[in-house]
Amino acid sequence: MKFLADMGISQSSINWLREKGLDAIHLREEGLHKISDIEIIEKARRENRIILTCDLDFGDIMAMSSGICPSVIIFRLENETPKNVNRRLEQVLDESFDALEKGAIISVEEVRHRVRLLPI
Repeated sequence: MKFLADMGISQSSINWLREKGLDAIHLREEGLHKISDIEIIEKARRENRIILTCDLDFGDIMAMSSGICPSVIIFRLENETPKNVNRRLEQVLDESFDALEKGAIISVEEVRHRVRLLPI
């Protein structure tokens, strides 16, 4: 599983994914902090990466696109500290691995997450 983090995601979360042996990059690392949401989706699609974001626009774009990739994990947390994001992300990966592989939008809240398979 490979990940692409949007600007709202901490570099600490990328480092945490890498410590777990996963392939993760941050837009900032590649100097892409100013590209559009559409360009981010295209990059994720080309590189077969799951987008990590706090931006609700990604869910809307993917829902309207009728596409099945890339999967998007949208964090809608009150506590956006890297420790909490990582804790919730670990739970999502454990419980929704198959959905992410197939293509999904996952909205992550403090106590639950909702999976919507693509296309919508």
